[in-house]
Amino acid sequence: MKRRTFSAASFALAATLAFPALAQNVKLTLGHGAAPGNPRHEAAVKFAEIVKAKTNGRIEIQVAHSAQLGDDAAMVTALRSGTLDLSANSQGALSTVVPEYAALGLPFLFSDIQKAWATLDGPIGEELAKRTAAKSMVVLGYWDNGIRHVSNNKRPVKAPADMKGLKIRTPPDGMTVDIMQALGADTQQIKFAELYVALQQGVVDGQENPLTNIASAKLYEVQKYLTLTGHKYECNPFLMGKRSWDKLSAADQQVFKDAAAEATKLQRKLSKEADEKLVAELKGKGVQIETVDRKAFVDATRTVYDKWTAGPNGEFFKRVIQQVQAQ
Repeated sequence: MKRRTFSAASFALAATLAFPALAQNVKLTLGHGAAPGNPRHEAAVKFAEIVKAKTNGRIEIQVAHSAQLGDDAAMVTALRSGTLDLSANSQGALSTVVPEYAALGLPFLFSDIQKAWATLDGPIGEELAKRTAAKSMVVLGYWDNGIRHVSNNKRPVKAPADMKGLKIRTPPDGMTVDIMQALGADTQQIKFAELYVALQQGVVDGQENPLTNIASAKLYEVQKYLTLTGHKYECNPFLMGKRSWDKLSAADQQVFKDAAAEATKLQRKLSKEADEKLVAELKGKGVQIETVDRKAFVDATRTVYDKWTAGPNGEFFKRVIQQVQAQ
């Protein structure tokens, strides 16, 4: 009787086919630009924990915070090329690849955060996800970056005229630049990771960011005046590179979707709670906080609507405006 022999590789292959749960562990990387304590980081860690638990430790996700892997624009490029697996990124950076995202940042578009979430969770969000997929990225969720406000070291800002001549740092986002310039500020692009030092050294007079970013990056230490302008909403698209996504089995893709849904819910909750308490906390740290006449700022930025609705993606921008107004 002829004896059959099997190599070690044959046994390994047979075991993998018979027991797929015993397949080799997978390690992925999730990068983002926020500091620990920021809702974006907390949700990223939660996502990694859920995926690990639901795959019995087979898939591990390392979270790289504080722009360890580069700024948001660099991480978008890495996602598309397959050198980064996941990123809780920024609306501004993503809009350089999928320009329709800029519509969400039209000045004073949303009267409250719930309207922003309703827009992202509806047909507009679905269309943005399709456009993102066409650029080799999968949207796992729309996290919240909050409403943006202006801080500076020169003077209290109570009216648009007070913005004139202030050197304001912005991200490399055309919509944000246009809003600040419409208000009379001089703009300069500086990486967020370098912003604290730039403010400390007087390279710029001020900046604009959600309260959570101002607090977690400790910008209040180098800024005296904070004005609750609420000039712009931003989301943090939670993304996975298509190359990494396609390597997952259908079952693992569902695990990622479920984990992302839980992480998105947590991130939005933390972001909203932070916004509600941070005004008092920043006041307690010695920051002088001003409120504004919203109408004066809305009137001063109407030209931004004219420019972007007349641009190459104007029809999409108009549809976003119409949907928000219909809510």
